[in-house]
Amino acid sequence: MAQDKGYLEQSGNQVIAIVKNLDRDVERGEDTIMLGYGLVLLAPAFAPLLPPSILLPLMAITFAVSATVARLHFYKMARKLTSAVETLESRDQTVLKPISDVFVEHPAQTLAVAFNPLKNFKRTLKSVLGGMMINPFWGPIFYMLGIQFCEERQLFVLNKAVIDVEQKILPPRID
Repeated sequence: MAQDKGYLEQSGNQVIAIVKNLDRDVERGEDTIMLGYGLVLLAPAFAPLLPPSILLPLMAITFAVSATVARLHFYKMARKLTSAVETLESRDQTVLKPISDVFVEHPAQTLAVAFNPLKNFKRTLKSVLGGMMINPFWGPIFYMLGIQFCEERQLFVLNKAVIDVEQKILPPRID
């Protein structure tokens, strides 16, 4: 399990330890996103018990919580990587630079901006149109789903960078 203080381990190659622990943390972030999707997909099971005026806002709240937890986890990974990279030599830092670049480039906007419908006109417009086509209560769900997609895309880019670095530093496996 990854240490709370960082990705470094007591012995062995520190770069490999960082990449393996970071890969594990990326999987946890992806699991958080998938949990949000799974809970929303379970919503029809509660349809006989809850009216749409309660169930549909709960679906939007589920997406909002899932995206927020995934973003907080992303920030935690960035902090842990930064603290680990500071202790490495410059050649090892160069190996991890593609991963560090992902943390610098993403997220493009803060959660406060992401949740503000006035600052995301395109997402708001799409959500309103979707809500008009199905049900007005679906508008917030579509908006939160857009935030969920952004978080998923962010973790996908990070996962791709981790895999690329992993393929460079780990010896090929012969199965």
